[in-house]
Amino acid sequence: MPLVTIKILEGRTVEQKRGMVKDVTEAIVKNIGCPDSAVQIEMVDLKPENIAQGGKLFSDGR
Repeated sequence: MPLVTIKILEGRTVEQKRGMVKDVTEAIVKNIGCPDSAVQIEMVDLKPENIAQGGKLFSDGR
């Protein structure tokens, strides 16, 4: 059973998340050959002050 964790900055709509999990599930089913009912996806919403890139917090702008 594939278990996928997706970490994204908070602020995405439920519709955006629905589309994402549909597309990710389809890709896993296509490439691994498991039933879609076996695919589990965990989404983690990250606050911009809790993630950084290039030594700069996302909350400070990029």
